[in-house]
Amino acid sequence: MDENKIIHYDVDAFCQIYEQYKDRLYRYAFYRLGNAQDAEDAVSECVLSAYRQIRQLRDAKAFPAWIFKILSAVCAKLISQQAERRKTVSLDAASSPDRIEAVTLRLDLQHALEQLAAEEKEIVLLSLVAGFTSQEIAQMTGGRPGTVRSKQSRSLAKMRAYLEGRS
Repeated sequence: MDENKIIHYDVDAFCQIYEQYKDRLYRYAFYRLGNAQDAEDAVSECVLSAYRQIRQLRDAKAFPAWIFKILSAVCAKLISQQAERRKTVSLDAASSPDRIEAVTLRLDLQHALEQLAAEEKEIVLLSLVAGFTSQEIAQMTGGRPGTVRSKQSRSLAKMRAYLEGRS
């Protein structure tokens, strides 16, 4: 596929390249937002926004960084709009011990992520959830791969310490 076609507003080319990233986009949004419906909404809004702005993309190779920046902005907007709803989780609605354990684990991981600075959280989510390499993340964030790896390691250590402290 000629990636440069997406810059020229080729719908089929846009759809093909989106296909390559849709699962990563969803996983990233899911971990940022905490639930499937919000993640789906965020990805939908991101894709529509990306499609409308596709002519602003000058280099097709920058598509992953570009679309994840859009998704990150959409997630940040949704988080600010829905902060109270995200913080309120009813364990009464859980129907089984397994469901309660899953919800509790999810909340623990979400709280551990919240202990990180915005840049640290972004690196953790882009690497572990979206599956990008340190080189790709460095391109997205404007940093260096070694710096990304160091920040990821320190961030995971912070999360681990937080989670171990809760045990």
